[in-house]
Amino acid sequence: MNEGKEYSVDLQRLFVEFLSQDQDLFVRVNAILNPEFFDRELRKTVEFVQSHATEYQALPTLDQIKAISNLELQPLKDVDDRHKKWFIDEFEIFCRHKALESAILKSADLLEKGEYGPVERMVKEAVQLGLAKHMGTDYWKSPAERIERIRNQRGGISTGWAEVDKKLYGGFNRGELNIFAAPSGGGKSLFLQNLALNWALAGQNVIYISLELSEELCSMRLDSMLTGMNTREVFKNADDVDLKVRMQGKDAGKLQIVQLPNGITVNTITSFIKEYEVKNNIKIDGVCVDYLDLMMPAQSKVSPSDLFIKDKFVSEELRNFAVENDILLATASQLNRSAVEEVEFDHSHIAGGLSKIQTADNVIGIFSSQAMRERGRYQIQFMKTRSSSGVGQKVDLAFDVSGLRISDLAEEEQGSVANQPSAMFEKIKAQNKVTHQEKSIAENSVVENTLSGHDKLRSMLKRSNN
Repeated sequence: MNEGKEYSVDLQRLFVEFLSQDQDLFVRVNAILNPEFFDRELRKTVEFVQSHATEYQALPTLDQIKAISNLELQPLKDVDDRHKKWFIDEFEIFCRHKALESAILKSADLLEKGEYGPVERMVKEAVQLGLAKHMGTDYWKSPAERIERIRNQRGGISTGWAEVDKKLYGGFNRGELNIFAAPSGGGKSLFLQNLALNWALAGQNVIYISLELSEELCSMRLDSMLTGMNTREVFKNADDVDLKVRMQGKDAGKLQIVQLPNGITVNTITSFIKEYEVKNNIKIDGVCVDYLDLMMPAQSKVSPSDLFIKDKFVSEELRNFAVENDILLATASQLNRSAVEEVEFDHSHIAGGLSKIQTADNVIGIFSSQAMRERGRYQIQFMKTRSSSGVGQKVDLAFDVSGLRISDLAEEEQGSVANQPSAMFEKIKAQNKVTHQEKSIAENSVVENTLSGHDKLRSMLKRSNN
């Protein structure tokens, strides 16, 4: 209906007459009102109306408008709710089209410089310009329906680890940014691969994006996870692995592994997923990105060395991507060097600073040691949980060293090692303290013996002189 619409000066003047003579209409459209959208001969009037309403909390009279802007407007007559609805509908479309026109005109210079991020942002903001349509939730109305709706539409999707789900009130939600954090080599990729496999086996369609490991290595790890065989056994038993993987895949959701170059932006991920959905005629439910620190922001040019700002933009864009696509999203982040000797992580251990934590919905630290892995143990620590009370709590998980599978502990083992890492650390500290004390005592003993020897020599010299 509005394709090819021309906004003549007369139509724009009518818009000004509506918004300048009805206080309620002005208030409703003021959020999208921009004098630059209007023809030059009307801009001064719109600016005056807007500034007057802001300063005096009232619209100016027609006489005031004529005196200030030299524009004579006609008084509205016989206007009812139907006319007001027409104005609201038409004016919203007018503002959106004018915003898009302005964005396109401003884009020319930016495109010549290769600055595509700001162009995309301006066009996106223009297309999304509009009046509020969603009026929120009436808290008092139908609580049971509201709770059931939350359960059905945004209820937690299981991570595949029951003990983790308990801490998260059901699992991860669509539209959230979930980050696994660990030192280098601490199991980030391992957890993301296990999570992707858990989701796929539960029927979710999943994309696993690797920015570091090859597709072949990721696939081999998944082969081990599904079959329980180590890599050497996978090579020796290729036919058995083929059969087991195919059988499991029949009842599972899609699990697509793709390696993309590090330094990509969220736009690359969006384009890939849209292309995959179109070609396969499916809707992707979950995305695992391995990992956030290797991405760059799409909307702004930032130096890779400025980790705080870079990660802030990337985190915000990833979360917006999850919200806009109503998708499950998990990624990972590096812990800094100060976390290497720690067994309990906090926000200061996140590489690049707090910017990621501030944006993320859930931040989960991964703790392990060589001894723990050999015994088949990982511990995760809830550093941030936006929609649950799990912060500061820990969960121990079983780790199959051969098959690389991470799973819940058996019932009889749960809780038995909950504080083991901390206990171990305290023991190590105590041992170090004792060792230090023993060393100090030994050093003092040497000094005392030396001083004693000096005193004896001094005494002998005195006697000989006498």
